[in-house]
Amino acid sequence: MEKVFYTHDPRINSVFKVLDKNGIIINNINHGITNTELLEIYKWMIRINAADKKIINLQRQGFMGTYPSVQGQEACQVAASFVLSKKDFLVPTFRETGMMWAKGIPLKSLMLYWMGNENGSKHPLDTEVLPICIPVGSHLPHAQGIGWSQRLKKQEEITLCSFSDGATSEGDFHAALNFAAVLRSRTIFFCQNNGFAISTKTEQQTKSKTIAEKAFAYGMQGIKVDGNDVLALIIALKEAKEMAKNNTPTLVEASTYRLSDHTTTDNAKLYREDDEVKEKLKEEPISRFEKYLISLKILDQEKINQIKEDAKKEVESISKEALAEKDPELTEMFDYLLEKTYPELELQKKALLQEYSNQ
Repeated sequence: MEKVFYTHDPRINSVFKVLDKNGIIINNINHGITNTELLEIYKWMIRINAADKKIINLQRQGFMGTYPSVQGQEACQVAASFVLSKKDFLVPTFRETGMMWAKGIPLKSLMLYWMGNENGSKHPLDTEVLPICIPVGSHLPHAQGIGWSQRLKKQEEITLCSFSDGATSEGDFHAALNFAAVLRSRTIFFCQNNGFAISTKTEQQTKSKTIAEKAFAYGMQGIKVDGNDVLALIIALKEAKEMAKNNTPTLVEASTYRLSDHTTTDNAKLYREDDEVKEKLKEEPISRFEKYLISLKILDQEKINQIKEDAKKEVESISKEALAEKDPELTEMFDYLLEKTYPELELQKKALLQEYSNQ
């Protein structure tokens, strides 16, 4: 199979693609994905999209806190989870609802997290997914460290760290990639470049033609992939995983587009034009992949409608469970903070309970 890391050099802005925006194959590379797997990938993209819409609706009704949508980035979410085994580590940032769900974190837990319910942070112990990381870029050194430990322990597993273009402007990005290259960490650095760090465009953050080319300064391989092409992403990430297994870290830049606001507290109309969004909507990943599967006769309109209806019902059912979940007791934020308490903490706890008892 073609080694895409070596045939697509991001330093000359070469972008690895398999499907064009109309779902037509433009690169006949063998992706090695079965028809059953292709259908499952599509179903996950639909499920993630349905969950995303439901969570935003709940937030608008006051049932959720601030939420970062993954609309337009479904291919990235599914591709990353598809290549990871159950024992591989996922180190996510905050825009990974779909990725974490597909890796094994229950959607109910993710909904509870964004509701502010601490029970949403209690992950199944066998999923190997770190908690959601809100501070931009601070989780990259953690991912490097896990990948380093996997090499030292001679484990088969690898680590994938997902982050945004904004994180590449943080010092933690430099530290993590530099250490990973020097220490030969088994880590894939997966940058979902959605075009904006909140309102700051990528070209306002860096003079590099690509994010991926930064890898070469650290002595590792990098590749830029069409982030709306789920097939290209899976091929590139599979190759990155093989390199990680050989103690070679990589930087994969997925060039995508954030179709939504940065979060539900943002108003993207203040810094981008509607016409720009309409143009980017023509390249979104779900319809592109859908057209490809129709051409293979894996999908037809009846199947599409059924898959979307099933996803909607599933998400509705899970959201009802999340909404019915009992809120944690106020004292839990103190009781589970430290192994042993101390007088000042007990005073804070007493003051809080007193304040709420007077309401």
